[in-house]
Amino acid sequence: MADAITPFTINTPQAVLDDLRVRLNNTRWPDELPGTNWRYGTDLAYLKDLCESWKSFDWRAVEARFNSWPNILTTIDGQQVHAIHAPSPEPDAFPLIMTHGWPGSVAEFLDVIEPLRDPRSHGGDPADAFHIVMPSIPGYGWSGPTTEPGWDVRRVAEAWKVLMARLGYSRYGAQGGDWGSMISSQLGVVDPEHMAGLHINMVLGIPGDAPLTEIEQADMAGTSAFVAEGSAYQQIQGKNPQTLGYGLSDSPAGLAGWIIEKFHHWSHHPDGDVETAVTRDQLLANLTLYWVTETINSSTRLYFESQKSGRFPPFERVEVPTGCAVFPGEILRMPESWARNLYNVTRFSRFDRGGHFAALEQPDLLIADIRAFFRTVR
Repeated sequence: MADAITPFTINTPQAVLDDLRVRLNNTRWPDELPGTNWRYGTDLAYLKDLCESWKSFDWRAVEARFNSWPNILTTIDGQQVHAIHAPSPEPDAFPLIMTHGWPGSVAEFLDVIEPLRDPRSHGGDPADAFHIVMPSIPGYGWSGPTTEPGWDVRRVAEAWKVLMARLGYSRYGAQGGDWGSMISSQLGVVDPEHMAGLHINMVLGIPGDAPLTEIEQADMAGTSAFVAEGSAYQQIQGKNPQTLGYGLSDSPAGLAGWIIEKFHHWSHHPDGDVETAVTRDQLLANLTLYWVTETINSSTRLYFESQKSGRFPPFERVEVPTGCAVFPGEILRMPESWARNLYNVTRFSRFDRGGHFAALEQPDLLIADIRAFFRTVR
């Protein structure tokens, strides 16, 4: 059947993991100017140390963790779609589709699934329970590479609309950051009759005339600095993704160097150590997911397709009730008035710690804000 949902178990062939270790052992490292630290890009000493740890990383333990929840495969619009579907033990739980970003994956959400689906077992109120749907974006993870052009953020949102209906959810919420913010926002545009609320932790906006607070002025200065100095990857992935893919698909050290730079620059660690924000095991789990699924090349195509279609953003105004969570290390921090120009904002929260990878960096803060917002729309 075209709309079949098939149970799926993650089981990476051992030969893939053996090959990964061989490639790590055979890495040809580049030179580095002395004393430059992270100023030219990913620090050589740090990356060497990380790749040494990668050789003995226990990927099987991560697989077992993923497989502790039901995983499914289905085909939508000709594309394989993978999702973790973790229904709550609470009968009145609210369906919630959570979407990851780049260079993240469904591994971003490993620490938030259980508290959200089963708050009773984690010191929370069972009335806050969610049925969790956590798909891999087409081109990412176990959804596998995209096989035709055109998979931009709108098309992914249309696929999520089909996915939620196929799973039997006629009323639901959506949550995401990075691409997950944009895809979930698009979902609010294409399926407002079924989507009850939206929660995002990378907040977009449309400029307006309202005066900015001192905090918002500082936020905009940070956003401007990111656009000027930290967004070259968007140009490459948005214009020449295939050229980039050869190196990243062939060399695990190259893949790690490209991705880890983003975790270092985008997470919130005032002490300068990325691993105070995101643990080494979390970094390696995400890297290994990209490597074993062979999706780093196809993941970058989302930039090309979305820039080409003009949905990077902008997009239409989102009328569903929206909760915004703003973390100080986020790469784009829009003023509240700008967010209100684009969204029907009913909750706007600011935090004093956390960055772009909120579910990894500050899971407790994110969980609490998700719960608080969706109490208003259940």
